[in-house]
Amino acid sequence: MNFHCFPEESTRFLALINSLRGKRVAVIGHLRPDGDCIGAQVALCRILRAQGVDAVGVNGHAIPRNLRGFVGDTPFFAQDNSFDPTGYEAIFVDCSDANRAGSAMAAMFPAPAGNIDHHISNARFASENIVLPETAATCAMLSAFVFNLGLDIDPLTAQALYTGIVTDTGQFKFPSTTPEVLELAAQLLRCGACVRTTTRELYEQETFASLALLQRFLSSLTLHNKGRVCSGEIPLAAFDETGTTRENAEGFVDYARCIEGVDIAVLIEETPDGVKGSLRAKDERYRADLLAKKLNGGGHILASGFSLPNTTLADGRAHILETITAHLAEIDAQ
Repeated sequence: MNFHCFPEESTRFLALINSLRGKRVAVIGHLRPDGDCIGAQVALCRILRAQGVDAVGVNGHAIPRNLRGFVGDTPFFAQDNSFDPTGYEAIFVDCSDANRAGSAMAAMFPAPAGNIDHHISNARFASENIVLPETAATCAMLSAFVFNLGLDIDPLTAQALYTGIVTDTGQFKFPSTTPEVLELAAQLLRCGACVRTTTRELYEQETFASLALLQRFLSSLTLHNKGRVCSGEIPLAAFDETGTTRENAEGFVDYARCIEGVDIAVLIEETPDGVKGSLRAKDERYRADLLAKKLNGGGHILASGFSLPNTTLADGRAHILETITAHLAEIDAQ
């Protein structure tokens, strides 16, 4: 089934596959992997292996609990020092730059063969860069390539691709949910993906500890800029006190984003090394990616992240809110 989208990129993708035949390939994802990252890693590994390429997934952080069920029998090294990069080519997926996979991974593969991504801030850091910023998800890109090229995929590959699309479209709620994206999702269901499996694994497996952490976060929500900005924070001690990890906080920022009148939401998280944050915007006009760049980060137009090393929670909070205020004023003046 041809979707008549990305024909040039589909051809380049096939050329990349052909250039890797007879080689070993590490499919690299970013730190703190989400559904699109793990989905793309799993799917690309399986697509390559079906074409006779010896591929394995490699990630510097552990696979989140709610995504482990989508890996199946795919060879995968995650937070595992046993991976030896000797003799491997690398393809980075869902990474705007090599350092998104961690400095150690970037050092292992200073000249990657491929870079497949949909972030607007992508640095085009590989020999072959297939980057489509207007696309909803890296998994949507891979899905289109597969269908355009007539490649066979098994149900597990279809499930991984479908899961990546579901997560990066916010369960088909974000503006990136185009007719083409829905058509890709429908075709993945025809190939064996299961809506119920994705829903159950992603959204119906919360632990009581996660809800305790969420309660702490919700109690910290504060409105700024006459209600246009909402911030919430998680101090480092909250993880120990609730028996959770940073993984449990994924998606919390969306509670701040959904408040009426809020244009920009931010989750501020204290870490042993400083402060990290997640940004969400309701309208593309507010460019969360450009705001994140001002805070040493990057990402999507509506969803981005940043890191402020060697910063206290109090100082980080003040700097972040000042930066958001200035950013809104700059946008409003245009």
